[in-house]
Order: sequence, then C-alpha cells, then structure tokens
Amino acid sequence: MRAAVCARAGGPEVLEIRELPVPSVREGWSLVRVMGAGLNRSELRTRQGHSPNVRFPRVLGIECVGTVAASTDAALPVGQTVAAVMGEMGREFDGGYAEYALLPNSLLMPVSTTLTWDVLAALPETYLTAQGSLDALGIVPGAAGRLLIRGGTSSVGMAAASIASAYGLRTAATTRRREKAGALTAAGVDHVLLDDGGSDGGSLADDVRGIWPEGPDHILDLIGTATVPDSLKLVRRGGTVCVSGSLSGWLIREFEPIAMIPPGTKLTAFHSDSLKGAAGAPVLQRVVDEVQAGVYRPNVDRVFDLGDIAEAHRYMENDQATGKVVVLPHTEF
Repeated sequence: MRAAVCARAGGPEVLEIRELPVPSVREGWSLVRVMGAGLNRSELRTRQGHSPNVRFPRVLGIECVGTVAASTDAALPVGQTVAAVMGEMGREFDGGYAEYALLPNSLLMPVSTTLTWDVLAALPETYLTAQGSLDALGIVPGAAGRLLIRGGTSSVGMAAASIASAYGLRTAATTRRREKAGALTAAGVDHVLLDDGGSDGGSLADDVRGIWPEGPDHILDLIGTATVPDSLKLVRRGGTVCVSGSLSGWLIREFEPIAMIPPGTKLTAFHSDSLKGAAGAPVLQRVVDEVQAGVYRPNVDRVFDLGDIAEAHRYMENDQATGKVVVLPHTEF
C-alpha cells in the first residue's frame, strides 16, 4: 500500500511516499480502507517535532473515513462505512495518511451516508470539535444569542459558523485576511471582522462593540492562548469563552484567574478526544444527516492526492486554506 511516512521532524519535505505492507488485523483492531483523510494543524506540529511522545518514522493523520476491509468485531462488518478520530492515531500508532489503516475497534464510528468521500472526510474532526465547542458554550438550537468566532476561517471556525447559523444565532467571525470575508459570509456569518491577531485587541474590541455594544454572549476562541485574556474582556459580563484551538500555543503566560476572568464570566474548553469512538458516533451521524439535508454547509477548500501530501502540508502551513483540506489516498476516487 502507499503511505505518507513522516521520516523525521522537519519541513513538509520529510513526508515521504513509501510502499508499506498492508497491516494484518489483530484482536481488538480492524483494517480500514482509507477513502479520505482531513488534514489538521496538530499534524503539522507533530511533523515539525512539537509532539515529544511521537517516534519517527510515523504515518501521521488523526482522522480518516473509509470502509472496513477486515474486521475483528461483529458490529463492524466488512464494507461498513466508518470514521475515526483521535485516540492517538498518527501518534502512538500509524494514522490516516495511507491507503489502509489498522485501527482500534473502539475508535471506529459506523456512518450511514450518501456523501462523497471528499465531503465526508472533511467532517469528523472538524465538525465534532465545532459541535462539542458549541455544546460547551451552552448553545442549543433555537436559542437567542450572539456568538463571536475567533479564527473564523479555520476549518473548525467555518464548521461552527455553519452550525450556529442553522441554530439561528447571530454570529460574527474574525479573519486576518480581507479576501477571506466572502467565505465566512457564505458559511452564514452575519458580521465579518478583521483581526490582526494582536494581543491588545484594540481595533477588534471597537469593531465588536460597534455591532454588539454589550459584547457577544459567547466567544469560541480558536486562536488560543495568545487571545484568551482579550476574549475574556470582549465577552459580555456573565458570558462564556470556550477555548478549542491552540494556533498560538498551549500556555497562557502569567495567567491570573482572579484578575483576568471578570466576575460572573465563564471560561471553558473543548478537546475533540472526548468525542471519539462510541461517544462521537451519534454526534457525527447527526452532522452527516444535516449536511445531506443541506442544513449545514461544509467547506472543502482543496482536495489533494496522497502523493501530494508535502504540497498539502505546505499549503496548510502557509495559511492558504479557508476551510478544510482533504487528502484522498485512492486516485481512482
């Protein structure tokens, strides 16, 4: 089988296409013919060497969709469409950047769908993160409210905008690039705000107050630690900030909760590992159903062949994507 192997830590060039043996099934694991894999920035950081527990060479990929090729679980018959996310895929064991992946049965989520592989591959990690984040914020369908998405043109940001729009929320989203505003509007965002990513948030605060003088009720912060203190100032008093992204790192330097969290305001977080396997299966099926019904509008920015994985990583690393980047391992599809 073809696989994209990360030979060592480094730039996109360390991703090498190699011929590897198709893995043999073992108890508790099943073989999946990978039909598509969404790319994620965590894979970029792993490739760069920022995941100290990962040993190279390694087939990266924290998610994939495909069909069961060989099973050790009666609930996962051969031919069943499945998705898998997280659970140390592409880190402790080889992940989705290959034509076949041997995965724990506990990670496999059966899916019923008529979606094409590229669209289905764009959903699992992205939409589970977006849905879990909105749940963490306490947002439910039909609830009135104002949501600000920081990092709006990321794949999760676009997914969150799509879900929030379907819920009926008033939404605003930030982008650093004016030319990406149209994509956010198409995703259902009511207000597109330019944000230079600075920590002081001065101009963004003015723009937010210009549309919502009291501030948003909810902020989904996908930029992460560099902007969390600013988001806590932007949200209305008593509102909630959810951190679901780490584009700016993992640590908030000199974090002082009493000084930085206004009274009554809430700070929470979401990590997609909590919706893997059985926990995520019904959520993902609901997302798939809503996409098929035209309620959610997934954004597939670009589709690459597995052989072009280095180019795909370079494209992602240069922040060229607006939405999800997908790799298809089997060129005949």
